[in-house]
Amino acid sequence: MTDPARPSPSDGAARDWRDTVFLPRTDFPMKAGLPQKEPLILARWQEERLYEALREARRGREKFILHDGPPYANGDMHIGHALNHVLKDMVVRTQSLLGKDAPYVPGWDCHGLPIEWKVEEQYRKQKRDKDAVPPAEFRAECRAYAAHWVDVQREQLKRLGLLGDWDNPYLTMDAEAEATIVAELLKFAESGQLYRGAKPVMWSPVERTALAEAEVEYEDIVSTQVDVAFEIEESPIPELVGAHAVIWTTTPWTIPVNQAIAYGPTTNYRIVEWEGKKLLIAESLLTAAWLRLRGRKRTTTFSDQSGPYSEIVEFNDAEPLPLGRRILGSDLAGTLVRHPMHHLGGFFATPRPLLPGDFVTTDSGTGLVHMAPDHGEDDFELCKAHGINPVFAVEADGRYRDDWAWLGGQGSVINAKFNAPDGPICSDLREAGALLAASEYRHSYPHSWRSKAKVIYRCTPQWFVPMDKVLTHVSPKTRQEKRWEGEGGALDPADEGRCASPTLRELALAAIADTRFVPEKGRNRIRSMVEGRPDWVLSRQRAWGVPITLFIDRRTGDYLVDPEVNARIVAAIREHGVDGWDENRKAALLGPAHAPDDFEMVTDILDVWFDSGCTHAFVLESGRWPDLSWPADLYLEGSDQHRGWFQSSLLQSCGTRGRAPYNQVLTHGFTMAADGRKMSKSLGNTVDPLKVMETYGADIIRLWALSVDFTEDHRIGDEILKGVGDQYRKLRNTFRYLLGALYGFTEAERLAVGDMPELERYVLARLAQVDAGLRTAIREFDFSTYVRVLSEFCNDDLSAFYFDVRKDVLYCDAPDAVRRRACRTVMDILFHALIRMAAPVLVFTAEEAWRSRFPAGGSVHLLELHDLPAAWLDGVLLDRFARLLALRGRVMEAVEPLRRNKTIRSGLEAQVTVAAADVPPGFSDALLAELFITASVTRDDSAGVRVTRTGDHKCGRCWRLLPEVSGDGALCPRCEEAVLRLEAAA
Repeated sequence: MTDPARPSPSDGAARDWRDTVFLPRTDFPMKAGLPQKEPLILARWQEERLYEALREARRGREKFILHDGPPYANGDMHIGHALNHVLKDMVVRTQSLLGKDAPYVPGWDCHGLPIEWKVEEQYRKQKRDKDAVPPAEFRAECRAYAAHWVDVQREQLKRLGLLGDWDNPYLTMDAEAEATIVAELLKFAESGQLYRGAKPVMWSPVERTALAEAEVEYEDIVSTQVDVAFEIEESPIPELVGAHAVIWTTTPWTIPVNQAIAYGPTTNYRIVEWEGKKLLIAESLLTAAWLRLRGRKRTTTFSDQSGPYSEIVEFNDAEPLPLGRRILGSDLAGTLVRHPMHHLGGFFATPRPLLPGDFVTTDSGTGLVHMAPDHGEDDFELCKAHGINPVFAVEADGRYRDDWAWLGGQGSVINAKFNAPDGPICSDLREAGALLAASEYRHSYPHSWRSKAKVIYRCTPQWFVPMDKVLTHVSPKTRQEKRWEGEGGALDPADEGRCASPTLRELALAAIADTRFVPEKGRNRIRSMVEGRPDWVLSRQRAWGVPITLFIDRRTGDYLVDPEVNARIVAAIREHGVDGWDENRKAALLGPAHAPDDFEMVTDILDVWFDSGCTHAFVLESGRWPDLSWPADLYLEGSDQHRGWFQSSLLQSCGTRGRAPYNQVLTHGFTMAADGRKMSKSLGNTVDPLKVMETYGADIIRLWALSVDFTEDHRIGDEILKGVGDQYRKLRNTFRYLLGALYGFTEAERLAVGDMPELERYVLARLAQVDAGLRTAIREFDFSTYVRVLSEFCNDDLSAFYFDVRKDVLYCDAPDAVRRRACRTVMDILFHALIRMAAPVLVFTAEEAWRSRFPAGGSVHLLELHDLPAAWLDGVLLDRFARLLALRGRVMEAVEPLRRNKTIRSGLEAQVTVAAADVPPGFSDALLAELFITASVTRDDSAGVRVTRTGDHKCGRCWRLLPEVSGDGALCPRCEEAVLRLEAAA
């Protein structure tokens, strides 16, 4: 019975119906406030031990093991760290979303030169001598420095919302890790895969140590190029005696250690006359050489940071070249030349042979290459083949040794002034009459990525792992085998046959072929590097690192291979860390079977890439992290790690286990500034992720990282982040709308899918499509597609269509109406699906939205993706609605001009006529009006869409203009019934 004090529905004009409309209700705010909320959510996860709860929830499930490549414990997190770790977090979270047990153990690389360098810097400021400090004390300071930055970076990475075993990370400086690294090294030693040899290696005179290729970067520099004449004193070609072989080099400092000259056996050379001298130069390089000798240049274009520029110097190219006899390179065999400084006697007085070199090209220079076996790989190999040995003239700091007859005690050889046209080398050569030309030359040159100083090739005794020695102790593993030691059974016969007696290079290449690379181009990149790489140099001449724990027999020069001694060494390192390798423990380590005086201890440390290459052994195999297993399903790092961690892990594992320690490798590109340039503090274009989180929140960084095509180089900047912020707000508002629309929803309201209108079934079909697409993206690690599919569904299918269409039903239908129950049921399904789908991306926002609806429901991150019924994916229904939505788009375009010119105020006032042929079967005119949100829709045989203003009256409650409404403010039959039922219930 209606309250007589209140107007009845038929008296609509006198009534405000707002209190009868079911508007959304939620306390989930539109404004995110992420910088303030996220730390509180992190604290709750810590308090609830979310990571441990997730491990327990997934216990016994199929495993997915991502092995974390260790960042370096040196400095604050930068944007590259943020991208890398968000990707890793996305991998483990999406695998967990599929129901797998995907643990994540973070780790840090703690040894090496960058940390040692920083501690030395502190010493220099305090005017302390590092060499006067006991090694154990110095290493303790390095350890403390690394521990500090581990703690700093750990908190910064946790702030990104990364879920992992943060209380128990792996550190390469832990004693157990150091012991494992030593044990892995001794596996190489026991199997004969180590040798000590004097070979040219990349050497940093500033840091006084050998470097790996991965520790070197290339930058453009301006060097001095010189043309130097070596007088020919003996030759099977009489005409050459007294002539001069001309070499060209951009490293004048190597002339003092020249021991030979290489020629191309198939190259044609010519004798030319110049200022009374006969010069021998490759025929195809005569013109270029002539320009340098005359001191004149053509117009030459260079480029630097400011852009291209040109040098123009006078040149009369009409002057003829006085050509003499043509000589084939192979005819130069037996020719000897004098070093320009032969008058100094001793080393310099020995004649230098001309030797055939297949590596000699005519791309530049003179076609004759001076050979310094101390300072070049080709030089070393060619001279070694002809019995010419290095002389070790250049010291660790880049100076010539004090007793060297020319420039002894001088240097450093990387000093530009030392090599300059007016520097001591060129001045001495000029005085000797051997310097034909000297000028500036711009080219790419290797630098240490730590000190940024130039490096050189320097021949020193180092420890190597050979790439091409046949290994009889190891064979490639099949994919199913988990460990190298302790397993019975035969290998796959085809696998065994492929590398029955493999070399390390062959094993590594076979492992590359068996590994999945994402993107695929990564395979070619690492394969080309492994195909061409030299032997692996393991030794470094520094203090902070894992020692090369070998005893050298003073009588034979061989290293000791004794499993009992090795076991004592590993035990000592496990107990004392790297300080366990100490002269005071020498006798105890050797044991009674070996006399201490017969052996010397190696004092070099291991290349830190060997350290990190062993992490699979002490993290995945040690049992300290029982949730982990070997091999890893995935390694994920930047593309520079093809020559770094990916490769060192590959070589280390192949040398000891016969296969790669990973099944898949995913690589990402580098983050550039918004304008596409490399980030640089000097340019002021860096983006600090810590400041971004303070301003926008971590979920914004995560959304950016997962939206870009990370497989290529990508960009970040203020405008890009603002765009990501807009994308975030749309996703957040999707959850806010769902939460508001589902206020008060109970299971009693749920409607079976078979009883729902077609629109709801279409939305569920689209949800099933999205679910399938996201699962594919997870398998492909295609996270930009993952985010795009999710965002487009929320924005285009839901916000711009379904939510817009169903607002009328949600707000105005009676609570028990079938359409409203169907809509709310679908929205409940959508919420549960979307909250799970968004959780790996927006880890904080998803948690906030989930707990907003289910305060006592635990964490959203313990949930799994729902297995949606296959029947939902109705292809016929999807096709029909695709046609309908195309028509809807044309209708909205036709309505818009009338709305702009104020003929109508909204589509609700539009009377639309469409072509009957454009309407998919099964849609009535009334349903079309509902889906198009117009007053009415009719169809005829004409083409296109026509729109006029309707003459119907507007319902005072739902605002629809309908013929059934008697006058403005009155109610339509649907609203009148809904109000009566509400009042009856009240």
